[in-house]
Amino acid sequence: MPTSNASAAWEGKLKEGKGTFKAESGAFSGPFSFGTRFGGAKGTNPEELIAAAHAACFSMALSAGLEKAGTPVTRVETRASCTLEMVDGAPKITKIELSTRGKVPGIDQAAFQKAAESAKQNCPVSKALQGNVDVRLEAKLV
Repeated sequence: MPTSNASAAWEGKLKEGKGTFKAESGAFSGPFSFGTRFGGAKGTNPEELIAAAHAACFSMALSAGLEKAGTPVTRVETRASCTLEMVDGAPKITKIELSTRGKVPGIDQAAFQKAAESAKQNCPVSKALQGNVDVRLEAKLV
C-alpha cells in the first residue's frame, strides 16, 4: 500500500500569522490562518481537510461494500461536517457527522443503512478516529 504525503508551513505568531499546506501529488494546496480555523473567516482549515478525507473514504468504502454484496452503486454522495470545540481549555475535534445519499438499484433503505453502518465502522479514516471522535451517520437511499 502506498504512503500519502502532504506538508504545511506556518509563519508568524498564532493570531497574526499565516500558513500554507500542499499535497505532495499537487492535487490540492492552499492557505490557512487563525481566522479560517477559529474565527469563521473565508478559507480552509485542517478540520475541513479531515472532513473531505472522511467523506471521500466513507463513500469509497460504502461503494465497495455494496459492490461486494452484489448491489453496485450508481452514485454515492457524502457530506462530512467536522466540529472543533474547546474541551478542557484546548481545541479538540469532537464530532464528525456523515450524511450520505445513495442511488443503489435492487436494495431497500434497511439494506442501505446496514451497508452505511458497516462503512462507518470500517473505512480507514473512521478507524483512525474511532475512540477519539464521535462519528454520527445519517444515510438515505434515493
